[in-house]
Amino acid sequence: MSSGRVGTRRAALGLALTVVAATALTGCSALDSNASASGGSLEKSKIKVAILPTVDTAPLWLAQDAGYFKAEGLEVEAVMAASGQAALTKAVSGETDISISSYMPFFVAKSTGTADFQLVADATSVSPKSVAIVTVPNSPVKTVNDLAGRRIAMTAKNTASDLLAKSLMKDHGVPIDKVNWVPSPFPNTAAALAQGQVDAALLPEPFLSQAAKTAGAIPVIDVNSGATQDFPLSGYGAISKWVQANPKTLAAFQRALQKATSETNRDRSKIEPLLVKYAKMDEDTTKLLSLPSFSAKLDARRLQRVPDLMLQMGAITSKVDAASMIAPQATS
Repeated sequence: MSSGRVGTRRAALGLALTVVAATALTGCSALDSNASASGGSLEKSKIKVAILPTVDTAPLWLAQDAGYFKAEGLEVEAVMAASGQAALTKAVSGETDISISSYMPFFVAKSTGTADFQLVADATSVSPKSVAIVTVPNSPVKTVNDLAGRRIAMTAKNTASDLLAKSLMKDHGVPIDKVNWVPSPFPNTAAALAQGQVDAALLPEPFLSQAAKTAGAIPVIDVNSGATQDFPLSGYGAISKWVQANPKTLAAFQRALQKATSETNRDRSKIEPLLVKYAKMDEDTTKLLSLPSFSAKLDARRLQRVPDLMLQMGAITSKVDAASMIAPQATS
């Protein structure tokens, strides 16, 4: 074989090896990048999250529909719960991995020792006109002072609807010990108002707008005032044992939720179709909603307002340190 042919073959072989090496390095870089994004292989690629049919869950629905969970290597199944307490019960029993609720049940569980929860992500805070005490035109309640001794609907004792109403009344010097507190799930409260079963009720969105539409409900006072202005309202939690066993899975969930929450705050139009699709709201009502403030990352100082108010109102009997309940937070 001539030296020219040998040289040509050697050059071709060298070029092929260079291409293979470059391809291998490129593939390795891609794998390393993906591994870095998700923190390596997740402990669980499929999780269940207990949710409520409220506006609070909108960022989770967006993360689901936009593929943000999928991009993190995570498949999320939403499991509907009737209330925040029911959502927590699903996490305790192992039916779900993570649950959303108003913050009160998490702190009650911590205070009483009934369950060891960690808070894994923020969800919403009170914003102007997003939560209010309402009544109907034929009710004897016309002002905050008229709430004394009346029948007021709340979802359950020591829930957000209970404590926020009591705090508002206390701010205005209205006695709460004579009030007849009537348990009523949010979806049933508009009918209870219309039928005269209760004189007033504390309602968040979307039930606030729905009650205005179906029962002619009118606001008595906006919750976004006094001691409850910008008050932390809801968040996601998981049993501590689950958090410790699934740090990569939790971080993936947090990153996807943070991305969706950021988009939710920038563009309201992303939320409205989700409320029609998942919360079964009509399109006209979604355009009238006063949305809560959305957040994903937990702030200990801000969150401490919740157990402090609960202690003040007698919902818990000893001080709870909110910071001690916050799980590690992923960086976007």
